[in-house]
Amino acid sequence: MGMRSMQARAYAARGSQYLLLKAPPASGKSRALMFLALDKLHNQGIKKAIVAVPERSIGGSFSSTELSKYGFFCDWEIDDNNNLCIPGGESSKVKAFKRFMASDDEILICTHATLRFAFQEIEDSVFNDCLLAIDEFHHVSADGDNVLGGVLRSIMANTNAHIVAMTGSYFRGDSIPVLTPEDEAQFDKVSFNYYEQLNGYNYLKSLGIGYHFYQGRYTDVIHEVLNSEENYGKKTIIHIPNVNSGESTKEKYDEVDAILEVLGEAGKRDPETGVIPVTRPDGTVIKVADLVEENDRDIIQNYLRNMNHVDDMDIIIALGMAKEGFDWEWCEHALTVGYRSSLTEIIQIIGRCTRDSENKSHAQFTNLIAQPDAANDNVTIAVNNMLKAITGSLLMEQVLAPNFKFKTKKDGDFEPTPPGTMKIGGFKEPSTKRTKAIIESDLADLKAAILQDDKVIAASAGKVDPEVVNKILIPKIIQRKYPDLTEAELEEVRQQVVVDCAISSAEVTEQGGKKFIRMADKFINIDELHIDLIDQINPFQKAFEILSKSITTDVLKLIQESIETTRIQMDFEEAKLLWPKVKQFVHEKGREPDLNSSDFNEKRLAECVIYIKQQKRKRVPA
Repeated sequence: MGMRSMQARAYAARGSQYLLLKAPPASGKSRALMFLALDKLHNQGIKKAIVAVPERSIGGSFSSTELSKYGFFCDWEIDDNNNLCIPGGESSKVKAFKRFMASDDEILICTHATLRFAFQEIEDSVFNDCLLAIDEFHHVSADGDNVLGGVLRSIMANTNAHIVAMTGSYFRGDSIPVLTPEDEAQFDKVSFNYYEQLNGYNYLKSLGIGYHFYQGRYTDVIHEVLNSEENYGKKTIIHIPNVNSGESTKEKYDEVDAILEVLGEAGKRDPETGVIPVTRPDGTVIKVADLVEENDRDIIQNYLRNMNHVDDMDIIIALGMAKEGFDWEWCEHALTVGYRSSLTEIIQIIGRCTRDSENKSHAQFTNLIAQPDAANDNVTIAVNNMLKAITGSLLMEQVLAPNFKFKTKKDGDFEPTPPGTMKIGGFKEPSTKRTKAIIESDLADLKAAILQDDKVIAASAGKVDPEVVNKILIPKIIQRKYPDLTEAELEEVRQQVVVDCAISSAEVTEQGGKKFIRMADKFINIDELHIDLIDQINPFQKAFEILSKSITTDVLKLIQESIETTRIQMDFEEAKLLWPKVKQFVHEKGREPDLNSSDFNEKRLAECVIYIKQQKRKRVPA
């Protein structure tokens, strides 16, 4: 029927009343929605399909499409009068929305804003027998002040409407969940990950995630990235920093001029297309689009919308634009200047270069990040931003890794393990419907919550005992996210997350006919994998060890000092976990651990001793 594997997977779940579709940018979610909506309209008693998108430009993804020529039973057809993603005021669009709801027309496209305003003027019951599809669903929030979230909750509570929620990233930059746990439990989930997407492509086979550090002004060093041997001549989209960020020079137009100068000699902007011709040092002339300049921006936007050849554009410079829903299939490199607090934003930017296209077999995302400077008052903020940028890259590496299935290795089990499966001694497999659903659909979101947690970041960068991260910090985050889990379910999810993170970032090598897996700095025979061994490894630590090799010792010292100020307070759970290690340390060294040691682990053991002595003093009456 002309469906990609992700679309077929979504279509298989077409009978669900509430469906959450999580798939990377460029995976074909808009067409998947067309298949779902048409089936609901023709076979499930649904009378109307309303598609809501965050901004007008994304509405084009849902324009009329011939599906029948590929074998589907009908085409996706939308009347121009029902495409509300056109210029104009909201009041006229709300009138058009109300007219549509009172008519026999079946399909309407509008913005999230139009849906919000229209909802205020009509009864909930009008949405009975309707399909409401919300694109870029991460714009919704369970927060009481989020109007779109309120619309969704009200429609779910008071009507029989069907809902399809679609997102390229289920991560929000803040800590507010997209849905309350109660609402989320009502949704069936279809997930499709980056690894599956790349595997299904014809041309694009790999995606690189990297960061490049600088001190001073980024405009003085951006040439190191743009003109490097691996990036020179690549179709690149550059996102400059927000003017309110620390990385911005506060002069965005000057920043664009500086980038143009780095690229070569800029000619006059073409008044008809908006394209800026730039002659490179090797004599080639490239086409550049400036989306930062507001004047006549609609001219270049129109040109970009109508591109149909690889040579139509070479470099796009943007600030707040050209992120979600922006199509440039030939883009090979996304260069982002400055720290982005939202994982959603990072994934949307990366999505600009991950469309399959015959001009590329590899796509690259580079984050140009400011190094902390001791002379700057905002050292702590700079350190935090730097560490969070690295954990963002780390999460993307986790997302891109192949999926393994983990099974319990039983005594006397000598059966060969099927490809893509790993057997682990002492591993607790998911035993309930709830834990299976979390592991199948929510693992990436859970990893995001863990990697964005300040305590986990500080622990990983500060080389805190891995078991503290794996057995104390991670379970607390899981418990916060899923408060309904039993103790046994919590442990099953914890083990899955810890094992998945460790294996995803590990390397497998073969020596003498035996397979070894390298996790952090340990080589372990795959046949001897045990959950206790994995719990002794912090899979996130490797990224910070790589970081320590790519920056100066002064900057590393700044980072360590900053981490010291945000160290985790010792509590009973951690002290209980560390106490056997204190005894082992004393046995091996013949002394107590030293609080002034340069070794992070010894220092933490010393803090454990102090904590236990304090607790004893509290119990003994004066």
